[in-house]
Amino acid sequence: MQLHQLRYFTAVADTRHFTKAASVLHIAQPSLSQQIRALEKELGTELFQRARGNITLTDAGEALLPFARRIIADAETARREVADAVHLERGRVRLGATPSLCASLIPDVLRVFHDQYPKVALHVDEGGSQNLVRTLAAGELDLALIITPQRGLVPALSATELLREELVVVSSPEAEPPIQGKRIGIEDLRDQPLVMFRSGYDLREFTTAACRVAGFEPTFTVEGGEMDAVLGFVRAGLGLAVVPRMVADRSGLRITPFTPPGLQRTIAVAHRKDVAPPRAAQELRRVLLEHLWTRSETLAPGTRLLRSPVPADSSYQP
Repeated sequence: MQLHQLRYFTAVADTRHFTKAASVLHIAQPSLSQQIRALEKELGTELFQRARGNITLTDAGEALLPFARRIIADAETARREVADAVHLERGRVRLGATPSLCASLIPDVLRVFHDQYPKVALHVDEGGSQNLVRTLAAGELDLALIITPQRGLVPALSATELLREELVVVSSPEAEPPIQGKRIGIEDLRDQPLVMFRSGYDLREFTTAACRVAGFEPTFTVEGGEMDAVLGFVRAGLGLAVVPRMVADRSGLRITPFTPPGLQRTIAVAHRKDVAPPRAAQELRRVLLEHLWTRSETLAPGTRLLRSPVPADSSYQP
């Protein structure tokens, strides 16, 4: 079983067409078919059901596909690790982060990293923690900044908790305050219109779970948005939203903290357990920790640093 055969196999699985796969791979279609047949002969079973105009995976093909993708991703990681070994003069980091972190923490961290390593390409995948965890476990990301799930991470991943961050209520400065006092209780959201994030968003789960614990279902006036859209809807006076304090401080909206103990979320940096991140990703992790450490005294109220920086000359510590 050779790496190029697995690449050919995944290309056919993705396109469900031998000619299209050959075009994507820039090889002749007969060569592609020959290599697929050689792979099937070695495995002792057919990987595709071939019908005119209709290519589907057999059960064996379905079983092989996730392993083939993992092997290809690991080979790419190894290739980049070798290329990055000399002073990080080239390379790439694939970072995943939630939309709220992309709107608050990530820009400053990437600016510092880019100043130190201008030739390293940065690829950012913005998404919800659940999607990022799946993408990271599949080997398609080097690192991911995620919100630690209450049910725990999948066994394939290792996570280091970085920050514990306060969640607050934001409202339009032009509208009436959501409550007369300085702080608001979860139960005070019972009769308040809420602007809610799309399904699968971590903040949606936090908010709805907290309301249900308090004994009610929240009322949504608008739902389905990403972070920028939700802040815009709140600014327009369509309702309240529960957002991280780091985001709220940059929004220009009215901020109302929760009464103690309030709501908090834990931010962690995660990677696969079975392979250390490439050197460039390790350096990005170090820059992230040092950036948080230098800002520890100026972090938003209710935000607490949970991890000290990694010394610049240390080996990677998971």
